[in-house]
Amino acid sequence: QVQLVESGGGLVQPGGSLTLSCAASGSIVSIYHMGWYRQAPGKQRELVAAITSGGMTNYADSVKGRFTISRDNAKNTVNLQMNSLKPEDTAVYYCNGVFRVTGNLPSNYWGQGTQVTVSS
Repeated sequence: QVQLVESGGGLVQPGGSLTLSCAASGSIVSIYHMGWYRQAPGKQRELVAAITSGGMTNYADSVKGRFTISRDNAKNTVNLQMNSLKPEDTAVYYCNGVFRVTGNLPSNYWGQGTQVTVSS
């Protein structure tokens, strides 16, 4: 019922910046939560940052002070500004959200993922 499409991933040098964007489409009535997770090779998927429709945010300790999550509820999008990138930030980043669509209860959705590689 909801499709999440990520963009903005790529290769960047340590200390550089990238901005990820996630656009949600579908018969969305309400957005309760959107966020970003990441999964590096050999590791479990972990929360990077999350934001509620009201603007409350939550960050992983490893990215606090470097990453900023923002959202535009009217456009059903969420962005992740990543600064001072480190090699350990290398992972597949997944957009996630809890949405209510027409005729349904709130449900959780995932994007397909976008690769972020931090390397010199």
